[in-house]
Amino acid sequence: MDMSGRNGTGKRPGSPTPHDLTFKQFLTNPDIARDFILLHLPPELQAACDLSTLQLESGSFVEPGLRPFFSDVLYSMKTVSGHSGYVHVLIEHQSTPDKQMAFRLLRYAVGAMQRHLDAGHKALPLVIPVLFYAGRRMPYPYSTRWLDAFAEPALTEKLYSGHFPLVDVTTIADDRIMTHRRMAALTLLQKHIHRRDLSALIERLAQLLRAEPVAEAQLVALINYLVQTGETSEAEAFVRELARRVPQHGEKLMTIAEQLEQNGIRKGVEMGKREARCEVARSMLQNGIDHRLVSKITGLTEKEVAKLRH
Repeated sequence: MDMSGRNGTGKRPGSPTPHDLTFKQFLTNPDIARDFILLHLPPELQAACDLSTLQLESGSFVEPGLRPFFSDVLYSMKTVSGHSGYVHVLIEHQSTPDKQMAFRLLRYAVGAMQRHLDAGHKALPLVIPVLFYAGRRMPYPYSTRWLDAFAEPALTEKLYSGHFPLVDVTTIADDRIMTHRRMAALTLLQKHIHRRDLSALIERLAQLLRAEPVAEAQLVALINYLVQTGETSEAEAFVRELARRVPQHGEKLMTIAEQLEQNGIRKGVEMGKREARCEVARSMLQNGIDHRLVSKITGLTEKEVAKLRH
C-alpha cells in the first residue's frame, strides 16, 4: 500500500501521513483485511469470494499520475467458482472530497486488470474497488458510480453496458461497400488487401475514384497501402490500369506506376548482382579459398559465406 496522498495537513503530495501509515499497518494484515471485507463488501460480492484464499499482492500498479490519490493495497483471492479475482482497498483521505473519484476508481481497477493480464492470465479478473473515506465533510457528497460523472448518464450506461460498435468489413458485401461514399474506396481495398489477384477490384475501385472526390494525398496513401501491405505481385500493372480508367487521377497514378517500375528494375538488378556474387563465392569455396578472403572479395558477410558452404 502506497499511502501517499493529500490530506490537508500541508504535507506535499507523495509524502506518507500518520493516517496512511496507520491504515497500512492494519490493512496489510490478511486477517484484518478479511474482517474489513466481511464488514464492508456488499453481500452479493462477498458471495463470489473465497476468503480462505485471500493473500496480499506486492508491487505497485497504479499509474504515476494517480498515486497521490490512491492507496496501493491489493489483495487477491479465488472466486467460489475457482477463478482468480481481485479485491482492492482504496483509501481517499483528502479533506475535500473528489467529485471525479469514481472515475479514478475505474482507472485504478483497469490498472489491476492489466496487471493480471501481464501476469499471464487469459481472462479479466473481478476487480472490486472500495472507497474508504475519512474526510472532514460528512457524509461523502459524491456518487461512487462512475457513470454518474457523465453529462448523459443514461446514454453512457447504454454504451458501456453493451457491446461496443463493430465495423467488420469482412462481412460487408461489396455492393454495400459501394454505397459508402468517401469511405468506400478505403473499405473495399482493406477488405480485399490480402488477395493475390486484385484484378476483379479494378473496375469497382475505378468507379469509386471517379464518383467521389479524392485528395491527392489520400490517393497516394491508398496506393502506398496497396503496395506495402497487399500480397499482389502485379501492383504496377494494377496502378497502370487504374490510371487508364480514372483519367482525372491518371497523371498521378502513372507517376506512381513508373516509380514502381523503376523500383522493380532496381531490385531486380540488385538481386542479380547478389546472385552473381553468391555464384563467385561458391566457386571460390569449392576451390578451397579461405571463407574470410571470399567474404572480402565478394562483399558478402562471413555469415552469408558460411551459409553457402552447406
